[in-house]
Amino acid sequence: MPKITIEKASNIHIRCFSEPAVEQELSDYFTYSVPGAQFTPQFRSRLWDGKIRQYDRIRHTLYLGLYRYVEKFAVERGYDIECKDLIVIDRKIPFEEVENWVDSLEIASKGRNIAVREYQVEAIHKALNDERTLLVSPTASGKSLIIYSTLRYLLEQGKKAIIIVPTTSLVEQLYKDFEDYSSINGWQVNDHVQKLYSGFTKDIDKDVLITTWQSVYKQPRQWFAQFDVCFGDEAHQFKARSLTTCMDKLINCNYRIGTTGTIDGKKVHKLVLEGVFGPVFAVTTTKKLMEDKKVAELDITCLLLKYDELTRQGRKTNKYADEMDFLVTNDARNKFIVNLAADLKGNTLVLYQFVQKHGIPLYEDLNNKVDGSKDIWFVSGDTVVKDREKVREIAGDTDNNIIVASFGTFSTGINIPSIENIIFASPSKSKIRNLQSIGRGLRLKEGKESCSLYDVADDLSWKSWKNHTLKHFSERLSIYSEEKFNYKIVEVNING
Repeated sequence: MPKITIEKASNIHIRCFSEPAVEQELSDYFTYSVPGAQFTPQFRSRLWDGKIRQYDRIRHTLYLGLYRYVEKFAVERGYDIECKDLIVIDRKIPFEEVENWVDSLEIASKGRNIAVREYQVEAIHKALNDERTLLVSPTASGKSLIIYSTLRYLLEQGKKAIIIVPTTSLVEQLYKDFEDYSSINGWQVNDHVQKLYSGFTKDIDKDVLITTWQSVYKQPRQWFAQFDVCFGDEAHQFKARSLTTCMDKLINCNYRIGTTGTIDGKKVHKLVLEGVFGPVFAVTTTKKLMEDKKVAELDITCLLLKYDELTRQGRKTNKYADEMDFLVTNDARNKFIVNLAADLKGNTLVLYQFVQKHGIPLYEDLNNKVDGSKDIWFVSGDTVVKDREKVREIAGDTDNNIIVASFGTFSTGINIPSIENIIFASPSKSKIRNLQSIGRGLRLKEGKESCSLYDVADDLSWKSWKNHTLKHFSERLSIYSEEKFNYKIVEVNING
């Protein structure tokens, strides 16, 4: 009977030894094709075969977070396992102790004490006991509160923490959230927490650093050695190579806690995240939050634009890029979106993909359409952080705004509870992007009970041929069904 010997190599890796044939099986088991790899320069120049290999046959190493998958691999094949070192932490902090700790923090929101939800305490308990986990919890479920409470517990143990986020906006957002949570308990955020991105010093003199992975991944190993705890917020947005680069340098870091609203369902993506953080723990779901009235009800209207026969026949041979170019520059389609946004009541978020070709024209047309009756804001990747924060603050205090924003800047981490309408102006099939974008409108505020999503789709099909973005629309419908969201499809004739 073949045997796999496992030992802990470091805080990052385990070593897996066996006979050569079994090691080859392990290598194959942890090898995955990367979706879209064939379009990369490395693949085209034959410098890369488009696959990720997580098991290193030379060093016999695998990310520690994948230990349970080695167990599964062995059980499926009837192989024995010999474990020479403790792999999985089995800490026994009682649930009641964590619950009492969280209560003692006197966490507030907008200056008023709030009750921490049971699923949040369960997530904090899981993170503290397991040390390594990937917490999957949807937008508006209170991920930042989970991070804050877990962090406060570990700081009491004398730990030093780094919180890595994907964008500068999220650095500011998380810092402000911490200030909000601490507003009545006397914990001075500026005494304990430091921000780092462009323009800030890399000399760390606080117990907690909030930064972007782009700002630190080139730092040497000895710089990372100062941290005992790592949180990876919105972990799904991290580029795999930069994420693993950071995590590989955290040589003294036992606590590795990832948080994300969703993972995209691709096995390679899930296992990269689990490898560096730990096994997935599902905290709650958007549907459950809606049922418990913790987030706004979601009303999805899919607006399927039907183009005339001549237009459809003329587009049937289009490649994806040509089809997208046609759609985002289509005057009739853009006029429909502008009229829709202008007619909606309350704050509206219009999400686009291409800045020059689509975002700016929509912004200009909306300004002409509303003629000062509403405030129109434009946000792209070029908008500096302080201006994005200004938009967020103004829209949070008023209810007559239309924000025209790129998916990249406003699909994640922007907290504007007053958003009542979202328009998907550009088609996308990305599960993560769509669910995170929906999350922008699910936060509750006084007087708000629901959020309306308008998913603009396009039927350019001709006979049996289905256009590219119509197929993407089908994938979005699958996502809505999977998440148990209610939706309706309304067909709209449009002269393209």
